[in-house]
Amino acid sequence: MTSMVSNRPVIGITTRLNHQDETNYLKSNYGEAIFQAGGLPILIPLIPSPAYIDSLISHLDGILLTGSNSDVDPMRYGQAAHLNLEEVHFERDEVDHLLLTAAEAQRLPVLGICYGLQAINVFRGGTLFQDLPAQVENVIQHRQRGPVARLSHGLQINRESLLAKLAGGTSVRVNSVHHQAIDELGSELEAIAWSADGVIEAVISTKPGQFILGVQWHPEINWSKDTFSQAIFKHFVAEAAVRG
Repeated sequence: MTSMVSNRPVIGITTRLNHQDETNYLKSNYGEAIFQAGGLPILIPLIPSPAYIDSLISHLDGILLTGSNSDVDPMRYGQAAHLNLEEVHFERDEVDHLLLTAAEAQRLPVLGICYGLQAINVFRGGTLFQDLPAQVENVIQHRQRGPVARLSHGLQINRESLLAKLAGGTSVRVNSVHHQAIDELGSELEAIAWSADGVIEAVISTKPGQFILGVQWHPEINWSKDTFSQAIFKHFVAEAAVRG
């Protein structure tokens, strides 16, 4: 069943949770980036129900797993909570898990950003560094100070990868606002970009039949002026259009 509307593939975008006032919310730049790239953005409320996700999935052509104001629950990858673990939101963890399960069954393309990349890795059986400064030697600053749009550190990209084609080279600078990252890589995922300290910054799925790309930085923040960010969203939406 195709869900494309007015020749725009429909992209479901996960929201964030504020427990204090029980709201789901999301910054506008995610939807703007998808729309600019040719997609039709639809926000997904955090309803951790298989029945809800199963009803929703047939109306989507792709899924964008956004950043979050929470950490993935380490119980999901078999670890106890590190002292520096921050807030954990069951609703976001579970919705991402259900969406990834459904996307795999329907072969929907997925783009994961920051927390979304980490959710993909955990879904595929991988683990995370729960706090980079405490667990990685000689780590650089990954939670940058100052404006989040600033391109604060460099990446080295696998020259044979899709990401190198989108970046137009193997070296690029990105913003960085995270304190967790991939430790053990999940099944059928390939690391394709790294920061100078060896932290994995991007992965792509090697499993046939489904496009999945995850990035640790936030291309949605700079989409309006950064050609690399625009290329990431355009490629993802193009994958969704083919599926639709």
